[in-house]
Amino acid sequence: MTAPDRVERTAQADQLSQRAYGIAGCPDSGAALIAVGGYGRGQLAPYSDLDLVLVHDDDLPLGGWASQIWYPLWDSGFRIDHAVRSLSQMLQSVTDPKVALGLLDIRHVAGDPSLTLRLRTAALADWRKQARTRLPELHQLVVDRESRYGELAHASVPDLKEAIGGLRDAMMLKALVASWLIDIPHRELESCRDALLDVRDALHTVAGRATDRVAPEHWDDLARELGLPDALSAQRHVRGLGRRMTHLTRLSWRRAEAVLRRTPSTGVRRPQLTPIGHGLAVAYEEVVLDSTRGKVDDPFLILRAAAEAAERSLVLDPRSAARMIGEPGELPTPWPESARGSLVRLLAAGDGLRGVWETLEETGAIAKLLPEWEQVTLLPHESVVHKYTVDRHLVETCVEASSLIRKVARPDLLVVAALLHDLGKGQGRDHSIAGEPIAIEVARRIGFPDPDVKVIGTLVRWHLLLAQTATTRDLDDPATIAMVTDSISTREELDLLTALTQADAKATGDKAWTNWRANLISELARRAHHQLEVGELPARVPEPVVIPKAVLSDPTKVIVDLRAVADGSQMRVISGERLGLLADVAGMLGLAKISIRTARAWPQTVDGMPVAVSEWHTDAHAFDAAELRQRLEAVAQRRVQADDRLRRSEPAGLEPFAMLHPRASEHATVLEVRATDRPGLVYQICAALSGVQVSVTSAHLDTVGPQAVDFFYLQDKDRAPLSSGHAQQAVEAVLVALS
Repeated sequence: MTAPDRVERTAQADQLSQRAYGIAGCPDSGAALIAVGGYGRGQLAPYSDLDLVLVHDDDLPLGGWASQIWYPLWDSGFRIDHAVRSLSQMLQSVTDPKVALGLLDIRHVAGDPSLTLRLRTAALADWRKQARTRLPELHQLVVDRESRYGELAHASVPDLKEAIGGLRDAMMLKALVASWLIDIPHRELESCRDALLDVRDALHTVAGRATDRVAPEHWDDLARELGLPDALSAQRHVRGLGRRMTHLTRLSWRRAEAVLRRTPSTGVRRPQLTPIGHGLAVAYEEVVLDSTRGKVDDPFLILRAAAEAAERSLVLDPRSAARMIGEPGELPTPWPESARGSLVRLLAAGDGLRGVWETLEETGAIAKLLPEWEQVTLLPHESVVHKYTVDRHLVETCVEASSLIRKVARPDLLVVAALLHDLGKGQGRDHSIAGEPIAIEVARRIGFPDPDVKVIGTLVRWHLLLAQTATTRDLDDPATIAMVTDSISTREELDLLTALTQADAKATGDKAWTNWRANLISELARRAHHQLEVGELPARVPEPVVIPKAVLSDPTKVIVDLRAVADGSQMRVISGERLGLLADVAGMLGLAKISIRTARAWPQTVDGMPVAVSEWHTDAHAFDAAELRQRLEAVAQRRVQADDRLRRSEPAGLEPFAMLHPRASEHATVLEVRATDRPGLVYQICAALSGVQVSVTSAHLDTVGPQAVDFFYLQDKDRAPLSSGHAQQAVEAVLVALS
């Protein structure tokens, strides 16, 4: 599908509409059939609607023709979006910025061309007259769209029309040009818009319907329709167009806002330059090359200019950026200290980094400064937890890290590690391992001394260590703390890693950084910090729990106690000790559709009677303890068959996976289970383990998209780690239960 196809579709629709106008007996003067929207712009996709308005002079009496015109169009099979309006009604509606915007694209189809011309002329004149008051409203529409649809370049399911960088922005940019307040690169805009229209035509074809959202299952077919080799190529092509349009959009709006802040009566057209040193200046809220400067001979001036723009929250002028990156020769290796300092300033600038980084990418500066970036450019994440593509995630991590630089001794190492930590992605292996040598090479090239290079490499290699360990392992187990201190050797590195972990998680998405996760990571870091400082960390002995008299007099009695905690509730269950109690509690929570985050169980002996105490951290914020106790008793007494009920709604998914971690703990056997997340999964695992005489002392549960990643600490009846044969029996029992 190409521009000629759209021209042909538009011409066919015009002929059909003109024929319908004539058949209905519409007058030749005083009335006109006009096309609006995509039809008005001549951008009909295969399944687009025909947006038509029948406009008439106010004093023209409407006859039956006004309604008869639509019947031939309906009969043709086209979907019609139609309206009948008087000329005065059309002109009055321009007070709505959306309507005013739409009137800039009207096109005459049939009837009185002078009426269409009057309407277009009046609408355009009104738009230019009211532009200064309307543009802020129009920009708010852009802001609202971004919060709802995200960016075409980085959204997991991009919307070709409504996402920032999509077709809606191409229309907005034409409206900005029509206001006569700013100008934009027309050729680049038209080229990008036409390419996006080609993509939308192809999407309609492969989807077999009108749609603007590129669902994951469409990428393969879209690649074939566009003549691209594979789905990843299609993603990068479409996202690249979106990134280019986003750059044009943000640059244009920043320039429009700068114009609006100037006094219109001055009539000053020549930029007023404010020098900021090193041949740079600020003009109209943009960092530019001073007009008196000759040839650019400093290959790192682009970094200084970018840092100035980001720190001042200004635009980096693309033409100046292109000169600064294009005129000097090759970059020296290693970089001088001043260049490295400019890079650090840029990365630590906070929110101002985003727009400046876009300009650096679009002008080719990043490709020259950091060639490794190409590997992750517009690369989609495999995990649905991620909000952005890999390259944008790295920029967002730098933005998040900028707010943490006062918490670490070496802010420069933090922000550089934030920029580099995912450069190993897209290589088909563990990106932390693949990324370490890349980070080391980049750090050396940009001039860090060897000790700092080593720290950056360590941060990249272990940037997932705290998050993965905190959410999947028992923090009371010394072996868990050793997992951290065996890899991170100094308190300074640990502080940097803690800050990087927080920045990385916040840049990933809301689900990756909750209060619950933050508290676990903070506690793990605190204990590891203590071990690095003191040299040892004894296992914490669970504090004694007062056992209610009701349980001591009747071991079958179950006590359920609740209290609110960060991001959910803490539930304590006390009863007489018996194998399978943990499974029953998990079954009760599964039936109640309550997600479990962690569970811990430990025995106590009171007057010779064994008592079971377990604590459960759940995501539920409010539920009734008495009701849960009744449900638990029903499950424990087998009056409710939890297994049957939970299996009824069991979704299809990935094959379950179970693996032992022999050296993860000295006092328990650690079992990792991965399966499709669903209510009752923890119950099925715990029930299977109790069936082979295995006790669960703690469970640490996490989800990655649709997959549960759960770790269970197991002991035998003597409270000892399982023998190798018993451990293998536990693995087989779990896999059978989940298969």
